[in-house]
Amino acid sequence: TVNPNTATAPIFRTRRDAELTKAIYARLPVLVDKSNPAAPVKAWPVEYHRMFDMTNDSHLFWTRDRLEKDGAYEGRLGRWNKGKEEWVPLFVGRTIHHFDHRAASVLVNDENVHNAAISGEISGADKSDPNFTPVPQYWVKTADVAWPNPYDWGFSFRDIARSTDERTAIGTIIPKVAVGNKAPVLSAKKASETVFVCANYSALVFDYVARQKSQSTSMNAFIIEQLPFAPPAAYARTFGSKTTDAIVKDHVLRLSYTAWDLEGFARDMGHVGADGKTLPPFIWNEDERRQLRARLDALYFILYGVTDEADVRYILSTFPIVEKKDRAAHGGVYLTAELIIWYMRALSAGDTDMDAPVDVLLRRKG
Repeated sequence: TVNPNTATAPIFRTRRDAELTKAIYARLPVLVDKSNPAAPVKAWPVEYHRMFDMTNDSHLFWTRDRLEKDGAYEGRLGRWNKGKEEWVPLFVGRTIHHFDHRAASVLVNDENVHNAAISGEISGADKSDPNFTPVPQYWVKTADVAWPNPYDWGFSFRDIARSTDERTAIGTIIPKVAVGNKAPVLSAKKASETVFVCANYSALVFDYVARQKSQSTSMNAFIIEQLPFAPPAAYARTFGSKTTDAIVKDHVLRLSYTAWDLEGFARDMGHVGADGKTLPPFIWNEDERRQLRARLDALYFILYGVTDEADVRYILSTFPIVEKKDRAAHGGVYLTAELIIWYMRALSAGDTDMDAPVDVLLRRKG
């Protein structure tokens, strides 16, 4: 049931993990079911792409020093230009996080022969600037970038994914850039399909299942193909006066469109004014983002059929680093868990516009 393509069994930490995982698979399809090799079935028509191999394609990579020596100059939104030529940033795994394509810059220390490139911290003030872009280690000529879908943005995820990390399944909407092999792209012909895959991939309940299935350090294509995704029909489900489709599109837009380099994404999502011009990005706000992400997490718990609050709390307890950080930052309260439970109750009651009362939830010490 849980590995229809490889016909293997993951090693579960506890019997409860096995039963919860098996129950989810009984309700939801895997992304690509190849149990019948002659007729594979896709829950979503997405394709897996690895764009640039960091070793074999290194001759296509340009450093800042090389660009300057060649006479190129720095343009807007992380691009470099020289006449009609353009270079775009090369995104790698550390560049991205959940609903965040500006998670880290790349710092280079040529004296470190083992790991010259490390993550450079990006502050909240940086992310509040919609013109800010992270600094990559390399750039690639636009002419050398074979973008895998018909729109100028896509969904990328981290290939390096350990079940012992704070989170395992990590991905986000990114602009049309160059992407290294440790940040593969899942692409679909329809923009809405890519948005739904992004939201689903970022959900804690999805991450919980991924942690049961990931036995190494890489989120390979064969692992992703055998993970359970909410099918297209799930997005017609209504909560109050809103469809799941509308809620997910709105929240992914608000969480992802925080900088002008995703203007194309906002335009494709219909985020335009009366004059037809794309509206400005949403300013990065941690408190607002916490609420939006919690509502999405609650929504996917419901879509996955995990509605017993004891099961929800158990699943959230399997993210010990998330819990530890929450309790340290919020006076001993596992705020993520309290928000998700609150939003599950609100959605079940048909309330989709109410924000959770954080001040009330912070009084809970359980």
